Amino acid sequence: MKSSSTPQTDGSNNAPLVPGNAPPGVGSSIDMDYIQNLAMTQREDGAAAVETYHQAMFLHEHGLALERFKQEEHIHNDRLEHLEQQLTGTRNRLAEVERLEPIDNDGELDDQPTTPWNIWDRTMFGMGIIGILAMVIFGIMNISFNLLESGIVTFMEHPIRAYFWAALLPVGALAVKVGWDLLENERSRAKYVWATLCIGMLSLLVWISAYALVYPSLSKTTEEQIGALSVFDSANNTDSGTTATGVKTLDMINVIAQAIAEICLSAVLGIYLTMIYQKHRPVRLAINPTFFQFDQERDVLERSIATERMALAAAQGQLNHLENKLTVIKAYAKALFEKETIKKEQNDHQKHLTLARIESELRSHLNELDQPTSSNGRSTNFETTTQLNPPTR
Repeated sequence: MKSSSTPQTDGSNNAPLVPGNAPPGVGSSIDMDYIQNLAMTQREDGAAAVETYHQAMFLHEHGLALERFKQEEHIHNDRLEHLEQQLTGTRNRLAEVERLEPIDNDGELDDQPTTPWNIWDRTMFGMGIIGILAMVIFGIMNISFNLLESGIVTFMEHPIRAYFWAALLPVGALAVKVGWDLLENERSRAKYVWATLCIGMLSLLVWISAYALVYPSLSKTTEEQIGALSVFDSANNTDSGTTATGVKTLDMINVIAQAIAEICLSAVLGIYLTMIYQKHRPVRLAINPTFFQFDQERDVLERSIATERMALAAAQGQLNHLENKLTVIKAYAKALFEKETIKKEQNDHQKHLTLARIESELRSHLNELDQPTSSNGRSTNFETTTQLNPPTR
């Protein structure tokens, strides 16, 4: 324990070093030679001189970093104050704006509640979907089969082309439905729906009539068809109900009526489903663009403030580290100076006591020598001299 409290010396120049129990990072900043020399002088302002000296040494080494951290703290404080003012203004503006607002539905704000779904509307909505799917599927199959049975080479060699050709039916129905969506006037929409429905129903009646005319020939057996054939081939027996290409007019009407009926009726069902949905659709609210802009600005400001606070914390941490280190160095140097002063006073006191003891012993011894004897002074002096200087052999 004594070795840790006594100053250590460097073997190179015998300069006193800091005790081994110095705080971390402080020992290299303490000048023990200066402290001991100052303690020898016994100045009244020695403690203040030690603090001033070590503060000057610290600033000489770390003054630039200390001032830089102070300026960084000032800069980050100014930026943080400016950003917080902006954030306060943005939050105030954001509080005055609604986050969601009703959309514009055909020139009117869509903020009115709609009627809840009922059993009838649910049933009709489901039946409409089933009807559209049925017409699309069976219509494509019917048209494609007719094309495949027509004997056209391109459809016979590549059957997929017949299905692609028949797929124009649902595309046509969708186009008719889009035409209704583009109309903005309710009255025009109503006329459009009724006209499409009338065309579809009329085409359906034509298709039923044409199919009824063709049905008797379709119901004959193979033997009846062979028996109806004639071995006489004459121009008078040619069928007058064919086109120049040899296609029966009745079959052509049948296909055209079927295609128009499927297109129009599918479009009408699609329009009906849209009307049912509009009756029960939920109120649609959209994000207010003004709120969205302010919210983005708020988010950017909050991230910038967080970054500035981290930078300010780093600058303040470094600044506090240096300031606290300076405080520790000054306090520790002052403590070492006071310790050295006490040691010097103790050493001086010990020397004074030793000198006083030696002086006392010397005085007592001299007093013994100076005491005179009445009877035999010479013999006493001789004996005393003999005792002080014994004869040599």
